[in-house]
Amino acid sequence: MSDYQFMMSLRIRHPRIDPAEITRALGIEPQHNWRVGDLRRDSAGDEIGGTRRESYWMGRMMTEPALARDDLSVESEVEHTLATLRRCFNFLETLKAEGGSAEIHVSLYAREEFRLEFRPESLALLGRAGLAVVLEVKPNPNLLAAVAR
Repeated sequence: MSDYQFMMSLRIRHPRIDPAEITRALGIEPQHNWRVGDLRRDSAGDEIGGTRRESYWMGRMMTEPALARDDLSVESEVEHTLATLRRCFNFLETLKAEGGSAEIHVSLYAREEFRLEFRPESLALLGRAGLAVVLEVKPNPNLLAAVAR
């Protein structure tokens, strides 16, 4: 298996939902969230002008980045996330019907090429739940040096 690190989160956008409703439905505490109409703020909490045009909710599906290995991969974590969210599929379908969107966002950090392969069953469940998968690939030339230590 190639050396790569990854982190996974669930991100939801919606025209008007209260983020607290998302938290209740999913049973996952958000790392970031805001409601449509909230004042826009920077990472320090200072106002930057304007208001939010949509509601946003983001919760981590992993507590920290993980190094891929034989028993842990993006594919296995997507399947684990789908199992966790299975009881919420109706909620996710409703979000989509109301003009919202949900995605599993994967940040990948790699030094060399590697391959991801999703099983048809996983892809079917993603489609049923209306979940997109976003893969954000970033170079990490220090990864192999850190792994060697």
